Amino acid sequence: MPITPAQFGSDLRDIRAELVRQGHAITDMASKVFEAVYQRDTATAREIVTRDDAIDQADVEIERRSVDLLVRASRETCALDPKAIRSILTAVKVNNELERIADATTEVAEKVIRLGDRTTPFPKTLQVMTNSVIGIIRDVVRAFDTSDASLAGAVLASEGAVLNFNDLIVRDAEQRVADGRMTVDVAFELHGIAAMAVTMADHCTNIAEQVIYETTGQIVRHTQGKWVQLPNP
Repeated sequence: MPITPAQFGSDLRDIRAELVRQGHAITDMASKVFEAVYQRDTATAREIVTRDDAIDQADVEIERRSVDLLVRASRETCALDPKAIRSILTAVKVNNELERIADATTEVAEKVIRLGDRTTPFPKTLQVMTNSVIGIIRDVVRAFDTSDASLAGAVLASEGAVLNFNDLIVRDAEQRVADGRMTVDVAFELHGIAAMAVTMADHCTNIAEQVIYETTGQIVRHTQGKWVQLPNP
């Protein structure tokens, strides 16, 4: 039976719903892995590592469904409006970004495992930073779910704060190593955890760009130290 625009929309809504479930699962992973950082909870860290397999499987399935839907619509010359095309392209890109956020949480979990029972305290700035990142992930998933361009814009605006936190953490770690309060090995893992938090936030801004593009047709990119709207192709 030929696919209709209505059927395309229904199938696309199902894909988007699965993406939102994926986003919620990844938000939970990020929240738990950062708590494991502060508690040095290697058991939870190992659980996070095992959960990544399910995320990868869902990523592959969402990609397959999205591509199949687009190919079917193209083959059967289904008359789709630009919004529908933007939506399916957005779904594919958001799927990829979410999977990379999950990869970053796994990297953090592996660092917790390597830290083991070393209880050297991390600077409080790290917890402020990671709490911010968890909020950013939660917000961008909600922005995608509700097609909220304004919330996506707020996610873009949050990137600078995360980068500033990272700079503070790096400087603080260097000082602690210099005065003997932290070993080089612990500082190395701290730097890595902070870097993964920055990576998560960066993937969130990529998703936010896609939400804005999907809902408004506007293309925004980060250039010359700020977010700017680019001319549409």
